[in-house]
Amino acid sequence: MAGRGAILGLWLALMGWTCAAMAEQSVTLLSFDDLHGWAEDDHAAALSVFRNTCADMDGEEWQALCALAEAAPEARTFFELFFRPVLIGGEDPALFTGYFEPELEGSRTPSSRFRHPIYRTPPEARDGVWLSRREIEEGGLLEGRGLEIVWVDDPVELFFLQVQGSGRIRLTDGSVIRVGYGGRNGHPYRSIGQELVRRGIYDAHQVSAQVIRNWVRRNPADGRELLFHNPSYIFFREVDIADPALGPLGAMNRSVTPLRTIAVDPAYTPLGAPVWIEKAGAEPMHRLMIAQDTGGAIRGAQRADIFFGFGDAAGEAAGTIRDPGRMIVLLPIEMAHQRVPDA
Repeated sequence: MAGRGAILGLWLALMGWTCAAMAEQSVTLLSFDDLHGWAEDDHAAALSVFRNTCADMDGEEWQALCALAEAAPEARTFFELFFRPVLIGGEDPALFTGYFEPELEGSRTPSSRFRHPIYRTPPEARDGVWLSRREIEEGGLLEGRGLEIVWVDDPVELFFLQVQGSGRIRLTDGSVIRVGYGGRNGHPYRSIGQELVRRGIYDAHQVSAQVIRNWVRRNPADGRELLFHNPSYIFFREVDIADPALGPLGAMNRSVTPLRTIAVDPAYTPLGAPVWIEKAGAEPMHRLMIAQDTGGAIRGAQRADIFFGFGDAAGEAAGTIRDPGRMIVLLPIEMAHQRVPDA
């Protein structure tokens, strides 16, 4: 997802999500008995992740719940006593995809192997729409300005690092640094997978991140042109790794958690809220997640991106996910009834 882990001013949407967006969607109050697999989940794991970001949520209702969560209640009872499940939209199936934190090989200095720079945000790109991906990569306007954080050896992996929005770089001395979202050029994200389908190269069900990687590498000239189809370009910043076991920073500026964090559209789902997901597909997943991240391609009430972790295994798992299902937001009781006044 372009802009993954970004603090894009989306906290403004957190306060306004109940207005225009909600007016365009059906809103249904459910019971916990309606959540398939609810009783079998590890509610304590979800509560632990909820506590990571609940203190950053706005509103008296959320802060009161955060204080109760910090008192280490019995997890399932906590959620069932103080929340109500709310289905927003739901006329069409949800779409679940996956994301991960990639790990690339890199160097602090350029060489014949490490010649693809990861850039900090240039001042002229901080406001409005700037140069496209093609203009940045072919124009050379960033070279020699000291904006390079590190150089990597694979331009295809660098492209996918930008799609994910954060990652780890393993340096030649064995040390690891983390880079996170620093800014963007203002151009809209365009899906490379959809472009391959449009061209008739693959059917929609065949496309995954690994399929795209392989096609670009088999077709280097056409592959480079294909990547230019996405004009969006992401800049980065170096992020301290206090604990390598922790995930990257999400949109709430806190580390995200594998298989418990999802990216959502904050126009419909408050950042920090618990969200019950029922994902179908080859490997169904019924689990209480926490909405702690956003993404450029995550739009709509029934749309979520599941964080799978970091490294190649997580990337392979995340890249195969494109499954239907439904997602239900858990809202504080009073807030839930405000959204569904006739319930």
